[in-house]
Amino acid sequence: MIPVPLLVFVMGGWCAVYLTDTLLKSSVKHRIRYESWLAGRGLMLSPFHVRWQTTMFNRLFAYCARINPRAQYLWFNSGLVFGVVAMVGSVVLLIRTLQQTLAQMTSDNPRMGNQQTLQVVVPGINLPTSQLAYFFMALLLSGVIHELGHAVAALREQVRVNGFGIFVFVVYPGAFVDLFTTHLNIISPVQQLRIFCAGVWHNFVLCLAALAFLFLLPIFLFPVYSTGGGALVSEVVQGAAADGPRGLSVGDIVVGLEDCPVKGVEDWSSCLSHLSHSPQTGYCVPSSSLQPSWAHGRAFKRLDGTFDCCSNNSLTDLCFSYMKPQGKNSKEREYACMPVRKMVTGTQVCRTAEDCTAHTEVASICVTPSLENQTRFIRVTHPPNTHMLFVGYPPHLQYAVSLTNFVPRFSFLHLDLPVFLETFCKYVVSLSGALAVVNSVPCFALDGQWMLNALLEATLVTVVTDRQRRELIGFFLLLAGSALLAANVALGLWMVTAR
Repeated sequence: MIPVPLLVFVMGGWCAVYLTDTLLKSSVKHRIRYESWLAGRGLMLSPFHVRWQTTMFNRLFAYCARINPRAQYLWFNSGLVFGVVAMVGSVVLLIRTLQQTLAQMTSDNPRMGNQQTLQVVVPGINLPTSQLAYFFMALLLSGVIHELGHAVAALREQVRVNGFGIFVFVVYPGAFVDLFTTHLNIISPVQQLRIFCAGVWHNFVLCLAALAFLFLLPIFLFPVYSTGGGALVSEVVQGAAADGPRGLSVGDIVVGLEDCPVKGVEDWSSCLSHLSHSPQTGYCVPSSSLQPSWAHGRAFKRLDGTFDCCSNNSLTDLCFSYMKPQGKNSKEREYACMPVRKMVTGTQVCRTAEDCTAHTEVASICVTPSLENQTRFIRVTHPPNTHMLFVGYPPHLQYAVSLTNFVPRFSFLHLDLPVFLETFCKYVVSLSGALAVVNSVPCFALDGQWMLNALLEATLVTVVTDRQRRELIGFFLLLAGSALLAANVALGLWMVTAR
């Protein structure tokens, strides 16, 4: 559910703004001055909506429209082709997403929700409140670039731009450009199509640029941040499995999980996944280190069929199992409650008893922690500190820490800078790509409406000569596109909020 404090803050803020606006507009003394103040600053207020419009960027738009006219002609023609293709592709994608949503509604498999290309985002439910700043900044940037494309394309086609603005609807920010409608209506359909497609085209380009920046980030940060030397701990969840005096700390560099080397965050995740689905690792210990008092532990059976021999709930001891040293053909296992750190520190891992005899001349045996079925014992290597010893379900260790691939070369550098850049780029890729898809849908009130109308006027004039028939065809296509988008949004919201 949406966090109550966030909901109260948003509703309370909008109520305060709307109440203040109503009181000032109803005041005989302050009404004229207040309305003049709003008009002078280009502000408009309505319930759950505020927008600001200005002409200060018109010169910038005009300057951009004059840069290399031939290159821009090719650029916006490419946008026209992309827009037409995206309009068809967005319909296909929405149909596929709707099918996936309906399949998920009738299935109990929770993983099916992660297979959807498009998902409805609701702050506080499937968007962490800690990442709202990334979401809103990326959404605003994507909207500004979208409208910049419309403005420059319009000026190239001799359509006047009245102004540029930014708005906030409930909590979602956005941008818009006000085009002179008379100029827009007298240009050819192809010219209109270049203008209407420019927004989604620039969103697509921004998505590609953010994706390229994300992949090249290690190169850009190479002078100040190194990669490939391990995964740097950037955050440890307080009270989680990795927290504690001998746990992980911010700034530690993890280089290994058992015998699985860790060179980055991807290795960390893959190693934990491998350890989760593999049998428990054993450790080669000298036979002489097995003290007689340890070897006589009484093993008792757990409910899941595994054995335990440490009945005192000790935090330093762990039950180990091993084959009896007498006779290679012996299949009888013994259990011993041993001091875990002493037994596994500096020892070689093993899967079978032969692994120990092949790499050392000292008589050694392979001892394996005797744990519940899904529980694993994992040594986390983070030099120069001693191993962190973890006993539990491996995914819990993954959720307990946040890691990054970037290790600062200098002590004064902030650990979170690469994390911020990575996260922001990922949001820009997702949101700018989503805006390109959604705005391409032939739906009322979206760019797709004007793109479809201009496309029909440009292609059906010789086939359907009656303008009213062309408009009727466009109306039914828009109606179908709007219904498709509405169904995706409605079912997507239901899936997010109901589950």
